Amino acid sequence: MAISKRTKTERSKVDGEKFYPLEEACQLAADTASAKFDETIEIALCLGVDPRKSDQNIRGAVELPHGLGKKTVVAVFAKGEKIKEAQDAGADIVGAEDLVEKVQGGFLDFDSVVATPDMMAQVGKLGKQLGPRGLMPSPKIGTVTFDVGEAVKAIKAGRAEYRVEKAGIVHASIGKASFGGEKLRENAEEFVRAICRAKPSTSKGIYLKSGSLSSTMGPGIALDVIPMRNI
Repeated sequence: MAISKRTKTERSKVDGEKFYPLEEACQLAADTASAKFDETIEIALCLGVDPRKSDQNIRGAVELPHGLGKKTVVAVFAKGEKIKEAQDAGADIVGAEDLVEKVQGGFLDFDSVVATPDMMAQVGKLGKQLGPRGLMPSPKIGTVTFDVGEAVKAIKAGRAEYRVEKAGIVHASIGKASFGGEKLRENAEEFVRAICRAKPSTSKGIYLKSGSLSSTMGPGIALDVIPMRNI
């Protein structure tokens, strides 16, 4: 496949042999995002964990100082008075057994899911629909809770969810190119702090091994993770 002139230009701005400090990498990621839409900036970190071990299967969520820069459609599985609480907090879709049936029928027009504990017996039936998209609610990330109002507000404000993959890599969006380098750096630092706080006590050796930043259509930017270990 031929490489476009735009892609060649943006790649030429990144030194493939260099490991960039986080601040410089964030500015570079924003500068090399030249598509006709507001590109998403993603961070990927390789961790010294073994996801096959349950106590090292890192999963969580962190509220970013400047949010994600996108509208998140939130679905809430709840009943009784919790339905109004979810709606008042800004939930886009709220339901109980009726919503379960709708999702079983193929409805997946949402980005995040919250469920009250008393609905999990029903929501658990949606593993085939929600699981592959990473949408199954979990107490670990605060999406199985009776405090649905606060959960919805946190997601709407801009929260990065993460889950370590088989190769020990965790990644997440940290905002949009239009944020600029400074806001992206602050979001990235908050994400790194969350990952460092999540370090399992059983993880031995180097925990934060390597990392990179990239925009949706831009080149990968290797990170100098040594100073990031002390963020």
